[in-house]
Amino acid sequence: MSGEPERITLPARSGRAARLSAGEAIQIINTHGAQVVDTWVFNAEDTKEFLSNEHMRPTLGKLWPGKGDALITNRRRPIMTMEEDTSPGRHDTLIAACDDYRYGLLGCSDYHDNCTDNLFAAMRRIGIDILECPSPLNLWMNIPVAEDGSTSWGEPLSRAGDYVILRARMDCVVAMSACPQDILPINGAACRPTEAHYRILPRTA
Repeated sequence: MSGEPERITLPARSGRAARLSAGEAIQIINTHGAQVVDTWVFNAEDTKEFLSNEHMRPTLGKLWPGKGDALITNRRRPIMTMEEDTSPGRHDTLIAACDDYRYGLLGCSDYHDNCTDNLFAAMRRIGIDILECPSPLNLWMNIPVAEDGSTSWGEPLSRAGDYVILRARMDCVVAMSACPQDILPINGAACRPTEAHYRILPRTA
């Protein structure tokens, strides 16, 4: 369709980042339905300010954001709004990004692709260096929490084509990783990471 924003591939097991001006939005698409997308948001003017799950949870009073909720930074300011969510709405804010150390604990003796390295690579790809990996908003990651506080590794509840739209409240950088986890079933029972897609959407009138 003429004028439709470009659909960009987020390759399986890899990361990408995009700059957004205040008022623009990003549509992140779970193309095949069972792919977790680790998502970070940084203030474009100062990357030391970023989406912080630790600050967002008490602000929202719940474990993950839903349609209409603000994404909150470590300076307790809204950086984006979750404008749409066509999925069942199960996301995760508890689990840190996977890293090479994590895969070592899972029995890997060789290097394993991971979301932490994907973040650094995605940011370098657009000319930004960061020093640390904040805890991501894990879109579509299903971490059931029992009454006794124990957690488990659930399969995503999302379906092929489900998406979220996050609208920028300030100039920001959104980084995404199509999580490479292929040992636990967080990317579905097949443990097979797949690509996702995203679009940059213009300001609304």
